[in-house]
Amino acid sequence: MKILLVEDEPEIRTVVQKFLEAERYLVETAENYQLGLEKIISYEYDCILLDIMLPDGNGMDLLREIKNSHKKDPVIILSANDSVDDKVNGLEVGADDYLAKPFHLAELLARVKSVIRRKYQDGENTIQYKNIVVFPDIRKVKIDDVELVLNRKEYDLLYYFIINPDKTLQKTMLAEAIWGDYIDQADSLDFIYSQIKNLRKKLKQNNSQADFQAVYGIGYKFL
Repeated sequence: MKILLVEDEPEIRTVVQKFLEAERYLVETAENYQLGLEKIISYEYDCILLDIMLPDGNGMDLLREIKNSHKKDPVIILSANDSVDDKVNGLEVGADDYLAKPFHLAELLARVKSVIRRKYQDGENTIQYKNIVVFPDIRKVKIDDVELVLNRKEYDLLYYFIINPDKTLQKTMLAEAIWGDYIDQADSLDFIYSQIKNLRKKLKQNNSQADFQAVYGIGYKFL
């Protein structure tokens, strides 16, 4: 799962990034309005953590840009302004949640999980596709009640395919979602083939009813 943290305070940015990465999220950061806008326009995120007071702009204007562009990325506002009016304004503009600073990291994590759960899981704790059941909060996968042992990237890939069922996912899209936007600097995306090959083998060994289908010159489907 990929998160964008738009935060100008270096200490907060570093602490939150390290904490979420320890929870196995892929975290990208932006320290100002302009960089945040560039990332939001260029990439998709499972959750955006948005500070309001930015050195070159207002986070509320950035939130309006997100909504005006019809992007569906969930947004949690992080703000030192904790009045009722501030919270109501943020939610009315389109934020999915509002967390006042200072906050406990455990609460932030719970809120991130909650907005992602609402986006991809209809509020449920699991996602099922054919005979595969995913438990996102604990990063566990079962096939017919038998746990499937996956490494981090294999899990991330499988989860991404399951929340995008029957869609053809381009290699660049997969790389950005699982490895981050810096994958643009990679010379080749051949490593995605190797990851999918290994994941496919594990799925077959455990009698998965779903399988990968290569779409020549484009990417893969999970059917």
